[in-house]
Amino acid sequence: MSTAILVDSAASLPPGLVERHAIAVVTMTVVLGGTARPDTEVSVDELLGHLAHEAVTTSAPNAGEWMSAVEQALRRADEVVVLTVSREMSSAYATATRAASMVGDRVQVIDTRSAAGGEGLVAVAAARLAEQGASAAEIAVEVAKVIDRVHLVATLDSLDHLARSGRVPELAGVAGRALRVNPLFEFRDGAAHALHPAIGRRAAEQRIVHACLASRPHDAAVTTLHAAALEAACPDRARSLLDAVLAEVPEAEVFTGSFGAVMLAHVGPGLVGLAWWWET
Repeated sequence: MSTAILVDSAASLPPGLVERHAIAVVTMTVVLGGTARPDTEVSVDELLGHLAHEAVTTSAPNAGEWMSAVEQALRRADEVVVLTVSREMSSAYATATRAASMVGDRVQVIDTRSAAGGEGLVAVAAARLAEQGASAAEIAVEVAKVIDRVHLVATLDSLDHLARSGRVPELAGVAGRALRVNPLFEFRDGAAHALHPAIGRRAAEQRIVHACLASRPHDAAVTTLHAAALEAACPDRARSLLDAVLAEVPEAEVFTGSFGAVMLAHVGPGLVGLAWWWET
């Protein structure tokens, strides 16, 4: 029994990791100047140039695009597991489910209840199970446990862009402007939730690292930390977060998930954070 893993591009997985684990990525679409393009074909610099003077819209893969990806995956595997960004944030889960219903019980569609690095961590966990020969049903059971353990905490210099996009309450954007603090938010239960802000960028990033390290289970004999640094046009800051984590947990399995055009269109530049889960 072989199982293929599909994920949408909101997972922000680095190409090397995608190739290593044979994960198929179904791209989302970004609309620039009235032209729809796959987000993998739009550079960060080009996207930022458009954001400076126009509204940029995005869309999830449609049912036909999911169907095409599933059919291609079934040529090399017996079953398929499809992982999507949170259904509260995108129509990806709904359209993937619609496509899967046309194929039958050989496809499992799972809402990761996360986004970006959190979604990416779930996808990597699923791919590792597939490499071990797990069936789609078995992967679904184990991935549900991973989803329950995934944390995602991030900061921005301003929540204004997120507030305009409707991803956080406008009040959060106003508070960030008024107090001149660094907003923090946690992605849980499928949506972003504002946390108590930090005074300055460095304090915000220290709190993110502390949240990761402090969540380590103390009642387990063995733990492995799986972590992803998230970054929207600020790779050096993401690397610093991972360096801080690795200084305390050198055996952690980590990667950096750099935002593509679709994710960057939603959050704006300057987001940095960590997604993680502890495997016991």
